[in-house]
Amino acid sequence: MKLLKNIIYNILSVQEKILRHKLSATLGAKHGSKRKRLYSNGCTLDLSSMAEVEKQKLEEELNLILKKYDYEPEKILEYIKKQGTDVYYLDKASSKLNTIGENEGFIYPASGLKALYLSSLVSKKLTLKTNEMFILSHGEINKYYFIYHFYNWYAFKHNISGLDRNSQELLKKYLFSDADMNKLQLSEIYQLKDAIKQDKASIEFVIKLCRNYEGTKQALNKMKNEGSAKL
Repeated sequence: MKLLKNIIYNILSVQEKILRHKLSATLGAKHGSKRKRLYSNGCTLDLSSMAEVEKQKLEEELNLILKKYDYEPEKILEYIKKQGTDVYYLDKASSKLNTIGENEGFIYPASGLKALYLSSLVSKKLTLKTNEMFILSHGEINKYYFIYHFYNWYAFKHNISGLDRNSQELLKKYLFSDADMNKLQLSEIYQLKDAIKQDKASIEFVIKLCRNYEGTKQALNKMKNEGSAKL
């Protein structure tokens, strides 16, 4: 558990210190200081507020699903399959996926050589275009690592900005390389910004869930062992 938390916080640190710094320099300070607003027919819509409401609704739905399936990855994976997303298990999945810059868990739709490689891993049919999928190693699944991927899958299925294939490819490109961000088109800059925001949201969701779940479990153990619990 401590190792998982360290990994999560490290990811957050990398994103905040590197990507946000680069984006701020590219976009200019004024873009980060104002909320987005849309004017239509004399009315003003605060897009930041709308996005926050959408995020809260999404996370409420996620919490209900997680509780329904007892936070168990195997049960949640059955739910995922019923929603039309394929789930595959491979020996040494991580090492095979790292070859193309992917981690085991939720894999976004792919095209070209990446799709060709993925299809060679999971089926006998080779294709240049693959749908979203889960690829996992055989054996026990880390609950919190899995929930991070489940969050991203659920948000992807609900068409949340920043969780499409193009945005995620941009995130991976600029997170793990020194590519020149000055060459980005404006639309790509906003895609990357959305990808950072959503990835941070999924990590924060897992951190909060981890704290709440572990706190509850410790309280129950205390009640079981001592007859009472002080939270």
